[in-house]
Amino acid sequence: MVHRLVVSYGTPEDPAAFDAYYREIHTPLALEQPGLVRLTFGHGKAMDPAQPAPYLVAELDFDSEEAMGQALTSPEGRAAGADLANFATGGVSFLHFDVQTASPA
Repeated sequence: MVHRLVVSYGTPEDPAAFDAYYREIHTPLALEQPGLVRLTFGHGKAMDPAQPAPYLVAELDFDSEEAMGQALTSPEGRAAGADLANFATGGVSFLHFDVQTASPA
């Protein structure tokens, strides 16, 4: 079963600098984590304008919660975590879960 880590970034002080840093520096660091199956990210848009959306959302998939934990505590995972202070000026939050799949009838 896939286990997913979702990282939500608040609006940064300098969006253009954030985007460049995220693509060129942070994403390559994150991709080095052992056991990472997939990393996707994008700029979210709220369906309800009264509710603010995160500036950017990243989803990191692992084979299990245990694999995620091992990745995050690896030297590569610690380096990616430490790198957040270099660009995430709008704040960052994390959540994780086992991915459940539903199909239309």
